[in-house]
Amino acid sequence: MATLRSLRALDWLNFFLANVQTGFGPFIASYLTTNKWTQGEIGIALSVGTATAMLSQVPAGALIDALRNKKAAGAAAILAIAACALLLAASPTLIPVFAAEVFHGFASCMLTPAIAAISFGLVGRHALGDRLGRNARFASIGSAVAAGLMGAVGEYSSARGVFWLTAGLTLPALLALSLIEPVGDAPGMPTSPEKRGSMSELLRDKRVLIFAACIALFHLSNAAMLNLAAGEVTTHMSDNVQLIIAACIIVPQIVVAALSPWVGRSAQRWGRRPLLIFGFAALPVRALLLASISSPYLLAPIQAFDGISAAVFGVMLPLIAADVAGGKGHYNLCIGLFGLTAGIGATLSTLVAGFVADRFGNTASFLCLAAAGALAVFLVWAALPETRDAAEADSEGEGAPSASP
Repeated sequence: MATLRSLRALDWLNFFLANVQTGFGPFIASYLTTNKWTQGEIGIALSVGTATAMLSQVPAGALIDALRNKKAAGAAAILAIAACALLLAASPTLIPVFAAEVFHGFASCMLTPAIAAISFGLVGRHALGDRLGRNARFASIGSAVAAGLMGAVGEYSSARGVFWLTAGLTLPALLALSLIEPVGDAPGMPTSPEKRGSMSELLRDKRVLIFAACIALFHLSNAAMLNLAAGEVTTHMSDNVQLIIAACIIVPQIVVAALSPWVGRSAQRWGRRPLLIFGFAALPVRALLLASISSPYLLAPIQAFDGISAAVFGVMLPLIAADVAGGKGHYNLCIGLFGLTAGIGATLSTLVAGFVADRFGNTASFLCLAAAGALAVFLVWAALPETRDAAEADSEGEGAPSASP
């Protein structure tokens, strides 16, 4: 079993990785806007990164499944992200920005399955919901702390300083990773090739295909929303821009920190579908609110809806992957497949939102994003089967009182 030291180190790893990844969020859109990039150009640049991640997700997941040393893969990805931050800080021009987006997209697609595999290996399948909720809590706290620091650096120093800080935050992340002790395969995860299911079997699974479509629609609605709002704030305000963007990141992270452990426990008790509907429904509500407001100071409160969606999605993706593929030896490959569909949705989101915003205005762009979110809710409600198996449901039902920490 996992030691307390490893579990605490995993907490801090999630915290510092969120610190690092926060620097690659809406701060990029604001940074490029201040350097005279248009919304369409920013959309193309961001789409380069998501397209790279999209193409790398499946091979990255298969690679993590095959590798015994998940920690080494995670360390390599963290170092690559540090290099990307330094490249962005050095020169916000076409080639460096595109190169940073490519390398960041590749490195990020290694991190998600690596951390999920480490978590699965430490606690096993039946405790995975609680563990994923804890991962999300520490990640959200890390994002909130980093957003505050980066907002202050961007406001009182320079937007470029955000990326110097991002690179520096990779050091404690590497330290936390080094403190996690090696663990074996998780209970229920096949260790021999003979026990592994085939990839074609995974791709024929109705649950995998429908959830993948739901993920694509989720990211089609979600990916461009905050970047679009951040660009609008930067265009129409001269003061407090970085602080408002930081608040837009901090508010949802507070919600995620509060909500994620409850999501993990509730998914074990009630199943996955009710929580997915709850989380996905926040997307169209958020987009419609963003389309209707005139004051930039209302952006931060509206971002609470982003926290609801992020808490549910962040726990559900690796949990449903464990449901449908954890016992077949393709857990990380399944996460990679889901990441591929997320990349498709995110790439289309930034491209479509940037195109519509440049030609028809931001309000029309937000309405398009709301429509995609509403379609995602409908697909979850109408077509997605419950993935929690009957044996686990019986076990959780009998032991429900002990599910609370």
